[in-house]
Amino acid sequence: MLQKCEGIVIRTTDYGETNKIVTLYTREFGKVGVMARGAKKPNSRLAAITQLFTYGQYLFHASTGLGGLQQGEMISSMRSIREDIFLTAHASYIVDLTDKVTEDRKPNPFLFELLLTTLNYMNEGYDLEILTNIYEMKMLNVQGLYPVLDRCTNCGSTEGDFDFSIKEGGLVCHRCFGIDPYRIKTSSGTVRLLRLFYLLDLNRLGNISVKPETKAELKQVIAAYYDEYSGLYLKTRRFLDQMDSFRDSL
Repeated sequence: MLQKCEGIVIRTTDYGETNKIVTLYTREFGKVGVMARGAKKPNSRLAAITQLFTYGQYLFHASTGLGGLQQGEMISSMRSIREDIFLTAHASYIVDLTDKVTEDRKPNPFLFELLLTTLNYMNEGYDLEILTNIYEMKMLNVQGLYPVLDRCTNCGSTEGDFDFSIKEGGLVCHRCFGIDPYRIKTSSGTVRLLRLFYLLDLNRLGNISVKPETKAELKQVIAAYYDEYSGLYLKTRRFLDQMDSFRDSL
């Protein structure tokens, strides 16, 4: 049976000399794997539409295993992402994270829109670090993770100064700092942005200007929380960290 879908290429694997196994994240079916026969040939009609990050319409033969990709029509090549190594690093991490935390054929139109909007914003030149942080925060619920960001995890207070406790799984207020001597010191701006990123409708993202020290705090909190609770160890994350360190040294 032929199926048509709107999809984003989130992973490609070479198969033999001329074929590719392509993982699509689709609006209609969730994550789908398809075999693109001959896609590695330069003159193949499937070559362009099976490039990583490509957004398009895809037609494939459905089966219980790998489907067979028949044809596709490109909507966006996300060209800017592929032409800049820093954009590539951030976008690679985003699609890798999506791949690792989603199951095959479990449709999630909200997640599809989130992924597409994030890649579009990256392609258009929005702040890469902020977009990546927002995406990470939005992907927590997909993994069954629910950090406490609206009150103190210990006493429930919504008033006062807050730090982030990895051990407690969320914010602790100044009255409860003593329960975690290893808490991460966070400014009020960082706390506000963590809440915003977690709840924000990405389509309503304006020009968010964030100070370097706040960015550093956001990255520290989110990375530490992922390390403790997600169980993910992604090569794309390590590469991204290396690229960020290199950029910061320039």
